[in-house]
Formats: sequence, C-alpha cells, structure tokens
Amino acid sequence: MPGWGVGDLTLFAQALVSGISIGCIYALVALGFVLIYKATEVVNFAQGELMMIGAFFALTFVDIAGLPFAVGIVLAMLATAMMGALINHLILRRLIGQSTFTIVLATVGLATFLRAVATMVPGWGTDTHTLTTPYADQTLSVGGVVIGYDHIVIILVTCLLVLLLFLFFRYTRVGVAMQATSQNQLSAAYLGIPVRSMFSFVWALSAATAAIAGFLLAPIAFIHTNMGFIGLKAFPAAVLGGFGSIPGAILGGLIIGIVEEMAGFYLPEGFKNVAAYIVLLLVLMVRPQGLFGVDLKQRV
Repeated sequence: MPGWGVGDLTLFAQALVSGISIGCIYALVALGFVLIYKATEVVNFAQGELMMIGAFFALTFVDIAGLPFAVGIVLAMLATAMMGALINHLILRRLIGQSTFTIVLATVGLATFLRAVATMVPGWGTDTHTLTTPYADQTLSVGGVVIGYDHIVIILVTCLLVLLLFLFFRYTRVGVAMQATSQNQLSAAYLGIPVRSMFSFVWALSAATAAIAGFLLAPIAFIHTNMGFIGLKAFPAAVLGGFGSIPGAILGGLIIGIVEEMAGFYLPEGFKNVAAYIVLLLVLMVRPQGLFGVDLKQRV
C-alpha cells in the first residue's frame, strides 16, 4: 500500500489474522442461530450462553477432572448437545403455537437462567478461569507476523467444521431430513420424517457447535459467566449474512470480526464496540435481506 512501511504492513497483517480468528468464533455462534432458525423458525437468544456452558464443561472435564484434552473436549461437546436437546424437549416444544414474541422472550429468560445457574455450580462460579490446552503460549512467526497457535487452531477447526457440516447436510440421510424439515415441516411429516426428533437434533447440533466456539475462545478470552454476551456480536453476523443462510453466517462472522479488529487498531477508542452494528446498518440500508438472504417479495 502506498505510504505504508514494513511495520505498518505487519501491524495490518496482525490485525487481519486476529480479526479472522475472532470472526470464526462469531461465525460458529451465528451458525447456531441459523441452524435453529432454519429448522424451527425460533431465534435462540441463549446461543451465546450455550457457548459459555460448553466452555465450562470443557473446563470441568479437562482441568477439574484431569481428563486428556481431546477426551474432555469431546465429552464437553456431547454434554452441551444433550443440554440443547433437553432445552428443546422441556421448554421450546411446549411453546409450539405461541407467538414469536413469547418464544423469543423465553430464550432471553433461558439465557439469564443459564448464567445464574453457572454462577452456582462448584468450580465454575463468578471467577475467571483458564482452559489448559496443549498449544498454550506457542506461536508461529511468518514474515514478521507473530501468530498464536490458539488463533491458528480457531481458524483450522472452523474450516474443518464447516466442511463436515457441508458433507453432513449434503450426503447423509439425517442431514437431508433436516433440510426437508427446515423447508416444509408439514410435507416432511407426510414423508415420514420425525419432525420433533429433527428439532431436538437441530438443537443438539447447534449446542455442540456453540460448545466448540466456547473451547476455541477460552484460551484467548478466558472462561467466565459473561462470555455468552458474545452472542450480541454473533447475532448481527447472522443478520448481516442473511438470517437463515449458513454461508451467510460464516461470511457475516468473518466480516464482523475483521471490521471490529481493524476498528480497534486504526480508529479512536470506543469504535471497536460499535463497529459491528455500524457495518450491519450500512449493509441493511443497501440490502435489507442481508448478503445471502432471499428477497421474499420476489417469491410471492
């Protein structure tokens, strides 16, 4: 770039890598929003708290119970997935037929409840915790840009998860059934697809995705009961990409993460906290349905 020295380019690259990594976290949480909305038409404002619970489960299995890191992470994913399915079974299923406002309010209340419960669990509480990882404090230097292994792991795991989800929805019977359910629940039921079971599976999958985001975020942001508020940044990412679009959730998360990090580096203090919402407003002014959203007026 004209007028830029080596140091400026290094700083830009450093900010870009950081933005991509935090954008991947936003993307994973936004992906949970989209998965649930596509299947059930419910906007789950407790998605960030499911990420927080997943991170605490990882802390419990890895640091408190002393299990190997990989085993602890898998158990944390399974535990969070079971919690997601249980939430659908005990709460959301009973709200079928209620107004959208009632269901949204229920998920907001659920988020508050999960935060409160986390503060009362022994070993969790209101303290800030660190998740022990095998790649802690390791870095990679590329052309003067120092990249932490925690950032590299976030990017690689996100790419792998997106690929696995693509293959799952494209080539597995359950994945195809979930897509059919999200497109038309009545037709799916007529075809013999167990719609209610699909709803529980979607909630479990969304919760497991949130848990992955939680243990990926833990090494760079620590584990605490308020980490679920990251959902307030992931929700604009889902809207930016086009609510209901899986590719849009990924792209929206990356855009929000990069813009936010660049604002922190180059703009006055305070802009970083509102950058996501400024970008969202600008995009929606031009394209109200989001980047990958469908213009419903053209479908009538």
